[in-house]
Amino acid sequence: MVLNEGGLTVRETADPVPGEGHLLLRTLSCAICASDIHFMDHPETDGDDPLFAGYDRHADIVMGHEFVGEVIGHGPNTDAEQFPLGSRVTSIPFLFAQGGGYIIGQHQDAPGGFGEQMLVSQVMARTVPDDVSDDAVALVDAFAVGEGYVRLSGIRDGDVPVVVGAGAIGLSAVAALSRRGISPIIVADFNADRRRLAEQFGAHIVVDPVAESPYAVWRKNAPNGGADATCFIYECVGGPGIVNRIVAECPHGSFVSCAGGHYTQDAVGIATATRKGIRLQFGGAPEAPDWYGVLDAVCRKEFDPTPCIGMTIGLDNVAEALELARTAQGPPRIMVHPGRSRG
Repeated sequence: MVLNEGGLTVRETADPVPGEGHLLLRTLSCAICASDIHFMDHPETDGDDPLFAGYDRHADIVMGHEFVGEVIGHGPNTDAEQFPLGSRVTSIPFLFAQGGGYIIGQHQDAPGGFGEQMLVSQVMARTVPDDVSDDAVALVDAFAVGEGYVRLSGIRDGDVPVVVGAGAIGLSAVAALSRRGISPIIVADFNADRRRLAEQFGAHIVVDPVAESPYAVWRKNAPNGGADATCFIYECVGGPGIVNRIVAECPHGSFVSCAGGHYTQDAVGIATATRKGIRLQFGGAPEAPDWYGVLDAVCRKEFDPTPCIGMTIGLDNVAEALELARTAQGPPRIMVHPGRSRG
């Protein structure tokens, strides 16, 4: 599935050639992420970020950065004993090249998992056990995001979290909070199916914001009506105006972790945030320990991310699935199997 000048087509492209320290993979599974939509729709936000340097909308880009694949080739100076042919491998989605590197799936020289073949750097790569499913491994990147934001927030026992949005990133935050034994975990989402999924991942209380304010629910469940606790809010929606609404409605002294991946300009009522003593955290997650920690948990079968999967497709259906993701009408995660029969 090739992105070129904002359009998507399924067609043959040249096979990627592994460079210094690269492994060539046959893609087994790749998840569709909201970041794919943001990358397509908002290339203007790249700015001077060196990670996005060299983006060319006229070049063929194969997206997909949540993946697992089978090793089918080695570049120069790779360790074929550590990564033998036929082994299954995943990686942090970054490809080292030419003294720098590229985000996999977001540059023409770093093709991602929406293609039958892709490249990873062996320094970032890890082999995975035979008894762990392809789809579970491909979801590590998504669930590392929640792990990173929860770690950065510094939440402690006695603090009560509110997760706003139960898409894949919201579920990843719920899972990270649950693994830390935080209780109760409150999740707000308009979608009943996603609220039920949040319970599967460890939410104790789910709220339909149409029926009740999640912050009123927080006050009912926080120690001493909230007087002895901080409201830790994990914003996992990313829609315009959502952070400002949270600032306006949340309790005084709240910590707001903005994990929703905002790719457009927005505004926050600074006077209100100042008066209420709101702390805002943007970006910065996940880091390598978050990513590899989630991978280890999945490989040890301490954590199963696959309940968030609602659809499995081949390459011919990726454009349609991306539109579902753009309008938030699809399941939290749609998995792409490039080798699947087309149609």
